Amino acid sequence: MSIVQSSPYQGAVTGTKILFFIQTFATMGFAVLYSTLVLYATRKLGFSDAQASVMMGVFGAFNYGLHLFGGYLGGRFLSNRNLFVSGMVLQIIGCCVIASLTVSGLYWGLAMFLTGSGLNVTCLNVMLTQRYAAKDPRRESAFLWNYAGMNLGFFIGFGIAGHFTNQNQYNTLFLLATVGNVVAIAISLCFWRHLADLSTPLLKAGRRQFWQRLLIGWLILLVLIPVVRLMLNNARFSSYFLLVLSILVLCYLIGLTWCQRDQTDRQHMQAYLLLALGSLVFFSLYQLAPSGLMLFMEKKIAMNVWGYQIAPQWVQNINTVCIVFGGPLMAYGFSCLRQRGWAIDIPSQFTTALICMGLGMLVLPLGLALTPAGQLVAFKWIVFSYVLQSLGELLISPVGYAMIGRLAPVRYQGLLMGCWMMVTGVASVLAGFISEQMSDTGTVASDVHYSQTFMLLGGASMGMALILFLLRPFLRKLIRAAD
Repeated sequence: MSIVQSSPYQGAVTGTKILFFIQTFATMGFAVLYSTLVLYATRKLGFSDAQASVMMGVFGAFNYGLHLFGGYLGGRFLSNRNLFVSGMVLQIIGCCVIASLTVSGLYWGLAMFLTGSGLNVTCLNVMLTQRYAAKDPRRESAFLWNYAGMNLGFFIGFGIAGHFTNQNQYNTLFLLATVGNVVAIAISLCFWRHLADLSTPLLKAGRRQFWQRLLIGWLILLVLIPVVRLMLNNARFSSYFLLVLSILVLCYLIGLTWCQRDQTDRQHMQAYLLLALGSLVFFSLYQLAPSGLMLFMEKKIAMNVWGYQIAPQWVQNINTVCIVFGGPLMAYGFSCLRQRGWAIDIPSQFTTALICMGLGMLVLPLGLALTPAGQLVAFKWIVFSYVLQSLGELLISPVGYAMIGRLAPVRYQGLLMGCWMMVTGVASVLAGFISEQMSDTGTVASDVHYSQTFMLLGGASMGMALILFLLRPFLRKLIRAAD
């Protein structure tokens, strides 16, 4: 039964279920690269820790930064479902090229993979948010469920990556990473009509104009591949370029907000910008997981637990387990508390998320301080850190996606969804710089260096939490305009 009925929001449950499974399988390939890239580059291709950290920062930046362009390309040229499937195809080809196990293959494969993954994530979020009316309270629960599906994909991907990394079978690993993409394409094609856009500028184009835009969209995809390849090969320059670009985008959004004639739209976008600043601090620390924290675990954490050697990728599954089980539980819990009159709003959730992230950083220097000199830090400390970070992620990430559907003016929905994802891209660049500074080959000096770094990062997160806490009355006033 088609989701397009007398009201475009009827039949939303069907579309939501389909997107849940697509999200799960589409995430698996990304999970493999996300968790393996730094280890593969340092262990197999001879990259230094600093080089691998900067490259990982650019990898994350392009993956998330291209989401900004993905919202525009999907809404105006290819349609969100066409762009999603095209991106999946590029990811499959990219993984096969990376499986050649050469530096050149890594760069070309990453260029194709990132072009695909960077452009199509926004498509999924836009397709999901279109299934709900602006004030539909079910949207937040839908994104929490979808976020759980994404992390289920991460769980499977991390598990596969850890096993084959321990076996040093990178070729097999990168080829297996394509399986999830193939399944995601198959599901999309089987339920094609259920994934149709409901409100994008492309729907207003005539038949001839539609095909012209479709052709232009595919040409843009092909042109992007060598551009991303060049940027990856010049990771340092690309990092600074992306930071400058993000400042220009911020200036554009500030100008766009200022020019809004409708006061309610202007207030919504003001709230969006302030909350984006808080999310930038959060994700700059969260994006340390595949780079700085990964290398920290290899050097300082006792990875042999009860006689079992834990792969670094498996540690990241602490996060996915918390999300998979915590997402639905949090959705249910929020619903019950709100029915009882609790004021659980977006500013409070963002503030608590930053507190959790700050605590997640601060437990690591505590673990270092309690560990005798010359010994590895007990595994439990990294577990505590990941659990706290995961709680923070649940409070800020899916809630942020749902917030855009509530606050963004319809005509800017794709743009603001893309910008929200770009924040994570900028955070990835900053995380790359932080990870590079964390690289330290000493022993005693390294303990002090790591402790000071984690304390500084934890303090920054707590400071941002305090700022948002003080701004809560103002933010509530801006967001209340949506109601």
